[in-house]
Amino acid sequence: MNNRRSFIRKTFLTAGTLSLSSFFKKSLAEDIADAFGELHKLNPIAAAQNEELWARIQQAYTTSSAIINLNNGGVSPQPKVVQDAANRYYTYANEAPSYYMWRILDQGREPLRAKLAALAGVNPDEIAINRNTTEAINTVIFGLNLKAGDEVVLTKYDYPNMINAWKQRERRDGIVLKWLDFDIPMESNEEVIQKFSAAISPKTKVFHITHMINWTGHIMPAKELCTLAKANGILSVVDGAHTFGHLDFKISDLNCDFFGTSLHKWLCAPFGTGMLYISKARIKDVWPLLASPEDQVDNIRKFENIGTRSFAIEQAIGSAIDFHNAIGATRKEARLKYLKSFWVNQVKDIDRVKFYTSTKQELSGALFNFGIEGMDAGPVHNSLFRTHKVHTSPIKWENVNGPRITPHVYTKKYDLERLVEAINIVSKL
Repeated sequence: MNNRRSFIRKTFLTAGTLSLSSFFKKSLAEDIADAFGELHKLNPIAAAQNEELWARIQQAYTTSSAIINLNNGGVSPQPKVVQDAANRYYTYANEAPSYYMWRILDQGREPLRAKLAALAGVNPDEIAINRNTTEAINTVIFGLNLKAGDEVVLTKYDYPNMINAWKQRERRDGIVLKWLDFDIPMESNEEVIQKFSAAISPKTKVFHITHMINWTGHIMPAKELCTLAKANGILSVVDGAHTFGHLDFKISDLNCDFFGTSLHKWLCAPFGTGMLYISKARIKDVWPLLASPEDQVDNIRKFENIGTRSFAIEQAIGSAIDFHNAIGATRKEARLKYLKSFWVNQVKDIDRVKFYTSTKQELSGALFNFGIEGMDAGPVHNSLFRTHKVHTSPIKWENVNGPRITPHVYTKKYDLERLVEAINIVSKL
C-alpha cells in the first residue's frame, strides 16, 4: 500500500501530469494525490461513501459552479491533468507541425494502443484509436460482408446513429433487420436473452448489442448474448459507449467479435476520442471506411488511415487512463452506483414520479431515467433547469419520456440534493 501510495503521489506530481500552474497549486495537487492513496485503503463500498475523499478528488476538475451538470452521459468534462496534457501537446506540435506531429507525436500511438489494450484486457493488435462510438461501430456495420437476405437482430432502443447505419445497409444491400422490443423498465436478463434467442434463424448473421441503453441506462446481458451468438455462428457487435470507464469489466470478458466506445464519456478523455476493438480473427473480414494499403488486410491499423488528425488530443488519452486507474475501476463503479441510488431512493415515492430504469444495482449504473406523469421530457428538463439550474438530457424515444440523469465522480451529494428538491417542485406543477 505504501508503495502504491508513493507511486500515485509521484505520478500526479510530475511535470505533464498535474500542472503546477497558478490554478493548480502544488499543495492542491498533493492533496488530490493523497486522496487517491487513501481511497485505495478502503473497500469499494466504504470508498463509495467517503465524501471527504471524493470532495478532494473533485478538485481535479474545473467544472462550473453556475450549473449542476447531470448530463455526463453525453460528454464528460476532463480533469485538469487531461486538459493540460492536450494543451501541452498542441503547443508542442505548433512549434513545427509537420515535424513534431508526424515524426514525434505520431510515434506515441503504439504505446497508447498498448495502454488502452491493458485497460480493455485485450491484445494491442486488436485496438484501433478513433474519434467516437459512432465511427467505431459504423466501421463494422459498413465493413462487414453481408448480402441480400442476411439477417441482423437489433432492438428499438439502440442508438440512432447505429440504427440509421443498419437501415442504410438495408436499403443499399437488401439485408433484413429484425427488431426486438421490450417493456420499460426492463427488469429481467432472461427476457432479453429469450427474445434474442427466439429471433435466430438460419439467415441470422449479426447480433447488434447495446451494452448500456443510452436512453435509460439499462445494462444488457452482453456476455450472455455474445456467447449465444457465438454458439450459433453469429457475429456480435457491442456498442459500449456508456460502459467503458463506467462499469468494472474487460472487453475480453464479453466474448464479443466487435466493440466500440467513446473515450470522452466515462473515461473523461479529450472530446472526440474513441476506440474500436476487433478480435484478431475478424480483422481481415472487415473493410475499412477509408481505404488502406492492401498489405494491411489483417492489421488493426487499417482502420486508422484518416489522414491528418489531432495528435494532441489523441496523446492526452493516456493521462485520462492514468486518472481513471488512480481511482480504480471497481471503486469508480461503486461510487457512480452509489450516487445514482442516493437521489433515486429519495424520489421514488414522490407522487407522479415514474422510473424508466430498473433500480436493481446489477441492471443499471449511474445513468438513470425518470419521468413525471402528465409531463413530457422537455418541459420537465426545462423546469429542472429553471428552478435549480440542473442540466439533464430530455429523452422522448419509444416508451421513454423523461430526463436522463447522469452524475460523474466529480458530482457532489449537494448537487443531487438540489436535484431532489427540483423534482419535488416540478412534480407539483
